[in-house]
Amino acid sequence: MRTIILADNQEITRAGLRYLCEKMTGTHPVCEVENRKALLQVLVDFPDAVVVLDYTLFDLTSTDDLFILQARFKEVDWVLFSEELSEDFIRRVVFSGEHFSVALKDSSLQEINRALHHAIRHQPFICSRITNLLSVHPQEKEEHPVLTHTETEILKGIALGKTTKEIAFERYSSIHTITTHRKNIFRKLQVNNVHEATKYALRAGIIDSAEYYI
Repeated sequence: MRTIILADNQEITRAGLRYLCEKMTGTHPVCEVENRKALLQVLVDFPDAVVVLDYTLFDLTSTDDLFILQARFKEVDWVLFSEELSEDFIRRVVFSGEHFSVALKDSSLQEINRALHHAIRHQPFICSRITNLLSVHPQEKEEHPVLTHTETEILKGIALGKTTKEIAFERYSSIHTITTHRKNIFRKLQVNNVHEATKYALRAGIIDSAEYYI
């Protein structure tokens, strides 16, 4: 019997996932972790677990960090469960081996169910939206548009470590508006987390290294 680990730093998401997992998988025990340190501790106890991971929000610094965990815990199967994931990241993960499944948070319950059951049986699963994305030939994709002035300013705030609430207050905007801009920025840049967005901001000169390290 394999343990299912819910690796997500949002309590409401973990609660929903726990309900789905317990309903769908029956007797498999479920536990929750909020950060990388807690995940490592649980994996030591359950080295053949299934990890349902929101890579976008979790405190993994890069794709390599994820691959290091996978290499250390070779019997673990991963279900990557996020709102958005960049195509480059998906291609790298999917083609790295058979221990990764991908389901998005807007996937149907049927697809989420299939992703869990496939992972429990050591079988990879890719949801339909990601399958369609990967089937598009690179030459057929549209070039990503550049960031707008507003998006550039918000990215600068993100890269300087400001929270969504702080950015919203400075721009006299709602938190919902800034969250929407943040999603659009990550999608355009094909990044998955603040660390990757910050690296882009440094490379693009949106912030300089002296400003970043203050």
